[in-house]
Amino acid sequence: MISEGDIAREVFSTHFSIKNVFCLPRRGFKHPVTFLRLLLKIRRTRYDLIIDPCIGSGFSRAVTRFLHGTYKLGFGNRAERSGLTHAIPSQVAMQHMAKRPVDLLRSALGQTAPGQDSYPPLDIRLTSIELAHGRQTVAGLLSSPRQHTSEPVVGIFANATGAKRYPMDWWREFIDTFKTLCPAANIIELIPMHANSMLGAEWPAYYSSAIRRMAAVMAGFDLLITADCGVMHLAVASRVPTVGLFCVTDPGVYEPYGPGNRAWKTQGLSAREAACRVVVDNRELLGLPAREAGGEDQLPLVEAVARN
Repeated sequence: MISEGDIAREVFSTHFSIKNVFCLPRRGFKHPVTFLRLLLKIRRTRYDLIIDPCIGSGFSRAVTRFLHGTYKLGFGNRAERSGLTHAIPSQVAMQHMAKRPVDLLRSALGQTAPGQDSYPPLDIRLTSIELAHGRQTVAGLLSSPRQHTSEPVVGIFANATGAKRYPMDWWREFIDTFKTLCPAANIIELIPMHANSMLGAEWPAYYSSAIRRMAAVMAGFDLLITADCGVMHLAVASRVPTVGLFCVTDPGVYEPYGPGNRAWKTQGLSAREAACRVVVDNRELLGLPAREAGGEDQLPLVEAVARN
């Protein structure tokens, strides 16, 4: 496996079938000696099959051309110009980026296109020891009286890049509304890589620069709420129910898919309205009354908050 940056080595450390993970330096052309030395090392092996799952990545295709392989599989509308031995038309690929490599393999194997729900979920494959440590860490972050209750634990990751980041005041209004609707919920903030709280240090918080430790802690939550970012995908891979909030990017390409996960577009919504929708959508998980058959798809308390 070839990746940019060193995260892949940790992410795939529990995947038995993966023997070598080659991590190219980020912005490799700024480190030409290291970059070229590693590429030449990878090139010494002649591979039976090279898979380039990317659409529109000139760098990924250049690496595929550079390496020695009996067969080369990837998306391309004309094999003779793509550098591939087996080019799959890009039209077969789903819009969602995580589903495209699966579409590539299924098409190459001649499998019929399945339904929307037949894609394997993201999974970082946390071990039982990692999961136990994650639960222990979450318990330690809660106040003593709440450590032995069944009250829901909700993680908040409030960081994202550029315009995808919601301001602190937005998150405060969101959390205030969320706590009004679900006062028993325990809020834990996940601290981003720069090690600074995005919520004014108002809530118990967890920080780790280790990807798998972060994933194990998230696996100990009942729900994770986050903007569109890499941590959102890590949360999905840790198998915690995840709500992704999208204010800029297209959820159809990046949404957290799979059972228990949901994306919400927040354009045109206030933080209060977004919180109401998240609570209604996760009422059973949060221990709130389930909607009665034939009843309104809203909680009375949500309606009251929305009016005020």
